[in-house]
Amino acid sequence: MCLQNYSYYSNQLKAICNIIPSCLLLLVLAGSISPERIRKPVDPVGFATRSWQMDSIIKRITRLQSGRINEAKDINMVKRATSWKLAISPHDDYTYVGWLYPTLLANVKAGTVILIGVAHKARKFNVENRMVFDSFDYWQEPYGPVKVSGLREAIMNKLPRSSYIVHDSLQQAEHSVEAIIPYLQYYNSKVKIVSILIPSMSFQTMKSLASDLAAALNDLGEYGNMNLKIGRDYAIVVSSDAVHYGCEDWGGSDYAFYGCDSAGFNKAVSHEYEIMKGCLLGQLSEKKIQAFTGYTVQDTNFRTYKWTWCGRYSVPFGLLTLLKLENLQRSNPSSGQLIGYSTSISQKPVPVDDIKMGVTAKATIKHWVGYPAIGYH
Repeated sequence: MCLQNYSYYSNQLKAICNIIPSCLLLLVLAGSISPERIRKPVDPVGFATRSWQMDSIIKRITRLQSGRINEAKDINMVKRATSWKLAISPHDDYTYVGWLYPTLLANVKAGTVILIGVAHKARKFNVENRMVFDSFDYWQEPYGPVKVSGLREAIMNKLPRSSYIVHDSLQQAEHSVEAIIPYLQYYNSKVKIVSILIPSMSFQTMKSLASDLAAALNDLGEYGNMNLKIGRDYAIVVSSDAVHYGCEDWGGSDYAFYGCDSAGFNKAVSHEYEIMKGCLLGQLSEKKIQAFTGYTVQDTNFRTYKWTWCGRYSVPFGLLTLLKLENLQRSNPSSGQLIGYSTSISQKPVPVDDIKMGVTAKATIKHWVGYPAIGYH
């Protein structure tokens, strides 16, 4: 880049440095990354977008909630060497989710992570019944740009063309994947990603598309002259918050299925554990995965909630993919471990106001969200 007017560009450079990490800026100015190919954060309030914010979040969670972390790992016998093949992670504000993020995501050990995200804005773009990829080269993250793995193109090349679309606008508008990547990057500075959003679809369509994705992943066994193995070389992280509950500020909807008070809260949490225990924990099976869809989606209209998990499509899709991949590889089905469950009102929020972060929604007995953290190996 030719800087003909040094003073002008110097001032512009200082202004830009207040917006994006300096390392990313240098790459852009050097021409090694085109600005159009960088996916930028959509939520700088609930999630960390700068390295010093992420460092502070980790330190605060460790200082304030280490007891919860240690207890969860001890009960579930999660060791440093434990490596998830698949994990189900929440994606709400860091202040609310707190200890669940590091407790779960520290054991995503693979160098490449396929993120199965929610497509909250899919209806706005009239998208359903297909997997949604992006075409970005990098995602802007707290410690610098995270590279999109070449596995993305390799996977798409092996998928039926009718099974997916590439939709950068939907990927740019979606926050469910963005929440997780800073933790992956914190634990592995060289992590690479593939983002796949799952919009509304019937269980039968999920089965078909998950079979396509599993077959594509199975065919990648010799990718780049390497014998790729799930859990070692790549892992799947499914993004999903649990129930969205309450009688206030849900866009006019009433999600207080058991009442909008403490008694309703307790009944709702009990229902959450019923769903997780019956559908998501223990050895995977198609019957259990379909039961999850039966709990969360209306029988007569797959586009409509029955129980308000925003991951009502991402969760069964991700689990079906893993189950079908393991069937193809003639390996035993993985088993799910509940690393933890919490809600936005179950614990004191991690303080973030002083590090230029905050909340994207209130947390009260009349408006709260559940958080599942489940690992599979």
